[in-house]
Amino acid sequence: MKNIVFILLISCLSKTSFGQVQQKVLADKIISTVGDKFILYSDVQNAILDYKRQVQANNIEDYIIPKPCQVLSNIIIKKILVLQAQRDSLPISEDEIDAALEARIRNFISQFGSKEVLEEVAGKSVYQLKEDYKDALKEQKLSESMQNKVVESIKITPNEVEDFYNKIPKDSLLIYESEVELSQVVIHPKANPEIEVYVAKQLNEFRKELERGGKKFENFVKLYSEDPAAKENGGQYSLNKNDKQWDPTFLSASFRLKDGQISPVIKSKFGYHIILMVSKNGDDAIVKHILRIPPITDEEVKKTITYLDSFRNLIETKQIRFAEVVSKVSDDDNSKFTGGAITDRFGSNFITLDNLDKETILALKKIQPGEVSKPIEFTDERGRKGIKLIYFKSRSNPHKENLKDDYNKVSQRALETKRNIALEKWIKEKIPNFYITLDEEYKTCLELEYLNANINSR
Repeated sequence: MKNIVFILLISCLSKTSFGQVQQKVLADKIISTVGDKFILYSDVQNAILDYKRQVQANNIEDYIIPKPCQVLSNIIIKKILVLQAQRDSLPISEDEIDAALEARIRNFISQFGSKEVLEEVAGKSVYQLKEDYKDALKEQKLSESMQNKVVESIKITPNEVEDFYNKIPKDSLLIYESEVELSQVVIHPKANPEIEVYVAKQLNEFRKELERGGKKFENFVKLYSEDPAAKENGGQYSLNKNDKQWDPTFLSASFRLKDGQISPVIKSKFGYHIILMVSKNGDDAIVKHILRIPPITDEEVKKTITYLDSFRNLIETKQIRFAEVVSKVSDDDNSKFTGGAITDRFGSNFITLDNLDKETILALKKIQPGEVSKPIEFTDERGRKGIKLIYFKSRSNPHKENLKDDYNKVSQRALETKRNIALEKWIKEKIPNFYITLDEEYKTCLELEYLNANINSR
């Protein structure tokens, strides 16, 4: 049953991508059936293309592109999971499917810049695209739900972790770079109130001038907007009323507008805006905006440094805990409710130095684990000035994998392996319950040997 574990690595098969809408027009053929479900040659090719796109998007090095036989094996397993989920009547709500569809379409719109461009490239309306993807997303949810049901009760004991580790050949143990565990408090200095009033008045004058007509909103964006993405997108964004990534004030003000209407001046956590509603359709909208960020003077920066330094003194004298300071004053939404923990893109609290900004790396050279840095000035990706404190919780030395330092990582690998074995066993037991056919071209695949006598001739 070689390579069935691959299913867990690509989340029950490659997820449908926009490229598949285009690929389906190619010449095609059925290469396998599982029950009443067909698997096409293009399904395999699109899954491989999706994997390549994911690798490129995440800048993953030293990857291996899966073989067609391996991918087909995973698709067959997915179909078995889906059919069994249907037999077991596992609940998948329409709301869940609709939410996944909305997220998928928003992602496409973000990639192509606007709903209109997406529809032009796809040759279909957003409504038609949603209909195209609905069945595929429902199958994806069903297969994930069934897989979770199969492995959810499987746990791992300390003895099993130790046995797993002892069976790893010594020359195959992983080598870990030095990693650090950090937390942060972030504050963005507030502008002088008089400067804020001036910026708001300036935007209000822009608004009046635009409403009188004769000048294009896009021209004002190019001349005055301080949104870093304005040059690339002309100040235009696609919004969804339920998308939590947007500043709530900005989102609320946008959806109060009618098509073609310009908002009053509004203040978000990023600065001051005027917003033009380009078009609105239910919970979706396309807007353009002009952002002005009130300039921060050296005086405000110094005040914020002094303010944060006072908290640093309280932490060092143990009058307050670092996590309490995070909860009270931090402006960083990503870490405010996790004690200020800094994580990598996979959600791990242990980070290699090459994933840190230069200001943080320089600060770490001056402190030891258990200490808090002096206030650090920085500028974020949106051009906003900020001040932060860094709590240096721990540092690991470069080392070969061992149970003392890496127990959690080894434990997770051991659990995944145990779950893979359980899933393989479950698949073997279920295969005889399903009618499966395979095209002659794929009957020699080593990755499909586990089907053996259960493959019906075609």
